[in-house]
Formats: sequence, structure tokens, C-alpha cells
Amino acid sequence: MKLRFSVFLAALFSVACLTTSTLLEAHSQDEAMAERIPVALVTGSTRGLGEEVARRLGAKGYHVVVHGRNVERGEAVVCAIVEAGGQAEFRRADFLSLDQVRELANGVLTDFEHLDLLVNNAGIGSDEDGKLVSEEGYEPVFQVNYLAHFLLTEKLMPLLVNSVPARIVNVSSGAQAAIDFDDVMLENWQPDGRQIGRPYAQSKLAQILHTYDLAERLEGTGVIVNTLHPATFMDTYMVRQAGIEPRATVDEGADRVMQLITDDVGSGNYFVDGKPTRAHEQAYDEAARQRLRELSLELIGHND
Repeated sequence: MKLRFSVFLAALFSVACLTTSTLLEAHSQDEAMAERIPVALVTGSTRGLGEEVARRLGAKGYHVVVHGRNVERGEAVVCAIVEAGGQAEFRRADFLSLDQVRELANGVLTDFEHLDLLVNNAGIGSDEDGKLVSEEGYEPVFQVNYLAHFLLTEKLMPLLVNSVPARIVNVSSGAQAAIDFDDVMLENWQPDGRQIGRPYAQSKLAQILHTYDLAERLEGTGVIVNTLHPATFMDTYMVRQAGIEPRATVDEGADRVMQLITDDVGSGNYFVDGKPTRAHEQAYDEAARQRLRELSLELIGHND
């Protein structure tokens, strides 16, 4: 099986992390591949919320595909999961490059016979200094937080559908701003004290529109799709980098994400504090959702 070979490679990759006992455990897990081991891909899982979710999934028996840009941090997360008795491997991709997103998706499609869970978590807060550059020339926050995940999800969709029951969790935010379809790349936007978070808020609302659209498209397939605001100003690198005093812990946010992974929560919902909550009004505009889908397909290239 493809998964069995992938787990074997992951064990070799992580051999420096393993003690004799965990090596034996990895061997017994490999022999148990006749049974289906759930596979989860968590984007942006080399630190913060994504790392904590990846660790918890490893402890629950998932084979975790850890994703990020930094190889050293990715290897450290894999080692931690394996040392705790789980299974994991690292895949690198910079979401400022849609070609790297395609490579990530194609690698998963090639190496795994099933994908039970996709957690779209990777994100950036802002590009206030103008240092981030998308290879495609798109607004970087919109691309990393939304468009890259749109492309990844679309490419992995056949595998998810063939792996049902499966779930998609989109990590969004309570910060939401309506998408201006006449200026999605914010070329005419001038930041000020009131709107400095608009790139982030627009990208997070786009995730919610995508969630609702996916839930409608996937109704009856067995793929459950939900989105959430995990917690307000968690103690993460993004929050600290912005100079904001954390108000919540990463554990609190991970609890909310895990709820959407393990509980009977339905599909097509936006959650805050563990409860379905109404999002920004634009999320319920069918024309806006269709327009965003059509724009996103155009931006990634219809061949995807």
C-alpha cells in the first residue's frame, strides 16, 4: 500500500528521534497497515495552533502530514509526534508560490491511498512592510490565507471524496471584511488606523465563503466541511509579532479545532466558542460565493 511505504519513509526520516522502544513500536505500526490508519494533512503545523493540532492528531492515531516552510521546525514537530508513539512526516511548501502548493497536493495524491482530514490552518497576519511577494503577483495575505488553500482543497477533493467519511476544517477568524470584487488585490486600498487589518479580514471571510460553497457542493458525499474562529488573540507567533497582548492559549484554540474533527457538528457551519454562529453577511450571498469561486478558479488556472 502507498501509505505503508510512506510510513516506512517517515520512520527512516525520523530515525534520529527514535529510541529503541519507539522503533519497535513503529515496526508494529507498519505491520498493522493492513488496517486503515487515518491520514491528516495540517497546513501551517510547524508551530502555534497547527503544531498543537498535529500533535493531538498524532496521539489519536492519525498519520500526520506536517506542513510548513521551515524544514528544521517541521522535522522537530515530526520527531515530537513519533517520540510520543505517533506517525508523522514533513512536507515543505511556501504558500506564496502556487506551484509549491500544487507540488504539495500532487505529492499527497501520489503517496496516499486515502486522506481522512484536511485542516487548512496556515496563515499570515499582514504585509505591513511590503516584504512578502507572491510568485503570481497576487496580494500575499489573500494568497496565503485563502487562495493557496482553495487550490490545495480543490486538488485533494477527489481523494477526500474517495476516503469518506472525511472532514475539512478551515481555520478562519472573527475578523472579517467584505470582499471588494473590484479590488480583490487591494491595489487601490490605503491602510489607515481603522482598516489596517483589511487584507487579513478579507482573506478570512473568503475562507468562510469557500466553506459554505464547499458544503453545498459536497452535500451527500460524506465529506463534512466546517470553519471556525478558534480563539481571540491566541499566544502565537503571529499575535506576538503584531505586538498584541495574548488573550487566549493555543490549547484553547486547539480544543475548538478538535471539536470540529471529532464531534457530530454537521456541515457548512461557522463556529465561535464551540457553537454555530452567524458570520459576516456576505457569506450568505450566493452570488458572492459564486463570484469568489469563479475568480479563484481563474486565479489558480482552470486546469487545476
